[in-house]
Amino acid sequence: MLFSRFLYHFGRYLIMMGTGLARPEKGHMYYKETMRQMNDIGIGSLIIVGLISIFIGAVTAVQFAYQLDGTLVPQYYIGYIVRDSTIIELAPTITCLVLAGKVGSNIAAEIGGMRQKEHIDAMEIMGVNTSGYLVMPKVVASIVVIPMLVALAAFISIIGGYAASVPTGLLSHVEFVQGVRSFFVERNIMLMFIKSVVFALILTSVPAYQDIT
Repeated sequence: MLFSRFLYHFGRYLIMMGTGLARPEKGHMYYKETMRQMNDIGIGSLIIVGLISIFIGAVTAVQFAYQLDGTLVPQYYIGYIVRDSTIIELAPTITCLVLAGKVGSNIAAEIGGMRQKEHIDAMEIMGVNTSGYLVMPKVVASIVVIPMLVALAAFISIIGGYAASVPTGLLSHVEFVQGVRSFFVERNIMLMFIKSVVFALILTSVPAYQDIT
């Protein structure tokens, strides 16, 4: 029963995405809506993403400094750990979790309000591809903007780790910078962006599906 319900909703979700990603009727309308969504998702989330990122980096640096105290591990490893843990996991995961609550609730409220006021029914009567007009701009905007927010979150987290460790005397400026620059693997950046794109697709399309179908 549960598996059949999953297949039912998953099939409807794929149909909605296929319809939503179809060629738009009027390109300029979709462009304007996409720009509006980019502004709402990107600019509207800068403050909360920045605040959370600072504390992510700060807490990571302080915690690992406490764990490495009295061990033979060099102190500059704190910068290395802050950088990699932020880039690989914390920045994309925590940022997208926060955006799932903020952006997902906004999308659900917007489309749910249109459904309640019968705006979607009116658009369908006029021959508008509602899945395309209401879903595609949100998905495209999130795929473009959310990786930018994640990259900014990773940068701010490293700055937060620096602010929590260097001025407080946990380690010196030279040691932190040495750790940040040590053992860098470019593949981690690619993993961060892949995660952010996947999360962006999910956190925008799923709330839209819940209200538009």
